[in-house]
Amino acid sequence: MSQSRFSALLSLIAVFVSGTLVGVFGYRLYMVNTVQSGTAPAATRKFDPEEVRRRILADMKQKIKLDDQQVKQLDQILDETRQRFRQIHDKLNAEGRAVHDEQIKEVQAILRPDQRPLYDAWRAQREAERHHHDQQKNR
Repeated sequence: MSQSRFSALLSLIAVFVSGTLVGVFGYRLYMVNTVQSGTAPAATRKFDPEEVRRRILADMKQKIKLDDQQVKQLDQILDETRQRFRQIHDKLNAEGRAVHDEQIKEVQAILRPDQRPLYDAWRAQREAERHHHDQQKNR
């Protein structure tokens, strides 16, 4: 091998190695893990509606200077609002389930008889995965 080809090959290897080293050190420099505090971030904390309600009541008592009668009325308003939201939530869940069930029937209608058991097994697997994910999320 001639001297110029050898030096070109050596230069190419040196450039490759230096690029790799810069990439590794750059990655470590910019991807440093941060220290997490003892409290969970807001996105991962479990939502507690009762705690929110207590904070709202306490905040309004302090900042708006509600008297006891107004606190009782506010408590009743919050109860009624919660009930209305539950009714809406239940209605939407029922409508969503009906749409989902209709989709399943439509998909089953386009499948051949030999594909239906495979589809049912696939759906069961997806449901198990969703159930597992929901359990992980609620921990």
